[in-house]
Amino acid sequence: MTAIRYTKDHEWVRQEGDIVVIGITDYAQSQLGDVVYVELPELGRQVEQGKEAAVVESAKAASEVYAPVSGEIVAINDAIVADPAKVNADAMGEGWFVKIKLADARQLDGLMDEAAYAALVAEQH
Repeated sequence: MTAIRYTKDHEWVRQEGDIVVIGITDYAQSQLGDVVYVELPELGRQVEQGKEAAVVESAKAASEVYAPVSGEIVAINDAIVADPAKVNADAMGEGWFVKIKLADARQLDGLMDEAAYAALVAEQH
C-alpha cells in the first residue's frame, strides 16, 4: 500500500505515480462534525502548496482545504459535492476531494508520516 502523508492542517495525500489524491483526515472531519457542503476547484486549475484548494462546510464551521503540494487539478470528486456525507462516512477513502498532477514530488518529503501526524493530533487534545 502506498504511504499516506499528512499536513499540519489535517489534509492527507496519497501518491499514485505522478498524481496525488487529497482529502481531509478523519481527525479533521471529527472536529468539523457533519459535513454539509463541499466546494471543489475546477479541472485544470493550478494550485500552490499551502494555498486554498477547496472549501468544506459543516454544521459547525466553514473551513479551507489547503493544497499539500503544487500542481494541476486533474480530477475532482463530484460524488462528495452531490453527497457531502461521504466525507463523514469515509474521509480517508471515498471522501477524497481532488487529484493533483504533481509539479514537484520533492514537496511530499516535507509532509508528515503517519507517526508524526498521530503525535500532532495527540498534542491537540
